[in-house]
Amino acid sequence: MSFCDDIVEIIPSLRAFAISLCGSRDKADDLVQETLTKAWAKQDSFQQDTHFRAWMFTILRNQYYSQHRKSRREVADNDGALSERLAVHPEQQGFVDLAEMSEALKLLSDEQREALVLVTAEGLSYEEAAEICGCAVGTVKSRVNRARTRLIELLDVSTASDYGPDSHVASIVANDIFGSNARRATCR
Repeated sequence: MSFCDDIVEIIPSLRAFAISLCGSRDKADDLVQETLTKAWAKQDSFQQDTHFRAWMFTILRNQYYSQHRKSRREVADNDGALSERLAVHPEQQGFVDLAEMSEALKLLSDEQREALVLVTAEGLSYEEAAEICGCAVGTVKSRVNRARTRLIELLDVSTASDYGPDSHVASIVANDIFGSNARRATCR
């Protein structure tokens, strides 16, 4: 018996198993079709000494559970209402902030920049940074503190809200996402 004959013979059994898993004939038919497609593509990996029926049922079962896991992460949006409310902050300001930060970092002394990057960007402890820089822990702490203070001066930063979208952009995005009530709350 050929591989093709074996597949044709097992289709009714696969369909019955798929209906028991899916609970819907339409979904079961799609599942069987995907199973057959995968089996056909992987026929080289089927070992003649093994049980063909078990191999096919395993493919179907794995396909079903893969689809099930995927569907749990999906959100139905048939009328497009959810996608219409999606909004993101414009990226331009982030690029400007990054460029300004890069330029300001260049104005720091080499020692301050090195200490700041090791502790903040690389996430090293002060002790690890001190070992790398070949100096005392207190020296690294001082360099980081002076670097932060200098960056605040150079970037004219007074609060954390100075970075990111301004209040006008934030209110527009909030309005797009949550409606006009959220806009009034952010503009106050």
